[in-house]
Amino acid sequence: MNFVLAAGGTGGHMIPAHALAAELRRRGHGVMLITDERGKRIPGLFLGIEVQALPAGRMSLNPLGFIRGVGAVIAGRRQARALFRAGRPDAVIGFGGYPAFPTLLAAGSMAIPTVLHEQNAVLGRVNRLLAGRASAIATAYDRILRLKPRFRSKIALVGNPVREEVARLGEQPFPAFDDFSPLKILITGGSQGASILGEVVPAGFAALTPGLRHRLQIVQQCRADDIDQVREAYRKLEIPAELMTYIEDMPAKLGDAHLVIARAGASTIAELTAAGRPAILIPLPSATDDHQTANAAEMARAGGSRTIAQPRFTPDALARQIEALAADPEALANAAARALSVGRPRAAQDLADLIERIADKSSLLPVGKVAAPRPRPFTAPAGAAA
Repeated sequence: MNFVLAAGGTGGHMIPAHALAAELRRRGHGVMLITDERGKRIPGLFLGIEVQALPAGRMSLNPLGFIRGVGAVIAGRRQARALFRAGRPDAVIGFGGYPAFPTLLAAGSMAIPTVLHEQNAVLGRVNRLLAGRASAIATAYDRILRLKPRFRSKIALVGNPVREEVARLGEQPFPAFDDFSPLKILITGGSQGASILGEVVPAGFAALTPGLRHRLQIVQQCRADDIDQVREAYRKLEIPAELMTYIEDMPAKLGDAHLVIARAGASTIAELTAAGRPAILIPLPSATDDHQTANAAEMARAGGSRTIAQPRFTPDALARQIEALAADPEALANAAARALSVGRPRAAQDLADLIERIADKSSLLPVGKVAAPRPRPFTAPAGAAA
């Protein structure tokens, strides 16, 4: 079968779509990605897969911005319809966000089955708009806020797809850690970085007892504007640190880490729980509908993470949490096991199963109806790379 994935904007939408694409191709299906220019620029994803970038407007409250957004959505819908007429997919899978909106509207207008995937614990705005037309809504959490009761029958709990390399980390032992070994900490603020982590985290490490501070080994993602300042802070503290603006080899960095300090984005939570890594989470307070706080709740309830609200995220508060976790190697390993207990490493396979079922059902046409000719499999142009 042929499937179109609609995603874009940030790694939180693109990474689960990338993981699903890999699983669908493994099963012999054709896959096309429709995204926006920003999503297309994220490195290391969708190599060898046909990628189309369409206009996608955000609905701003500003009247001029709203008009521009509507115009971009109309243009994107028109271009998506043209793509679907050239090669009709068996289903379209949307991963939320405004870049997916025109593609899903086009699919609905052509009676192509759609599946919505919601990565967060709060149903996103675009998915709320399209829930009534969707054949199914795949979720990453069993508790979903902002979901209308009449749509609950469409819910399928599958988890949030992660890369296969991350899923395999959960099958491996937690990295050895005792009272004398280095404490390896990974700090990430999502695909866009986070300035507050660059400000508070080095200061928090400075507040640790000297014995613990001298055992630290750091990998940190920083905003480009902050990286020099953060590097200088670690130099003064004599803490070995590897800094970068984007972590391309996240599975390797995550596999080495004993502890992660991060925002509570959906992909971050999915990777932490699939790999079994304890974390200190700082939800982004400006996230739409405060969805990052909701995302962090399941992992925290299980005992795999500790959450610090941003107004209380101070160097001293961070230092106390790190010392509590590092004081007992068994406690750190136990937190890792608790994180793993709520992981869903088979999310890509379970989502692919759901999509295949939806596409198969759509092929059972009523008597007298004629199926459209099956298109050629989607293939990447020679030498294509996202």
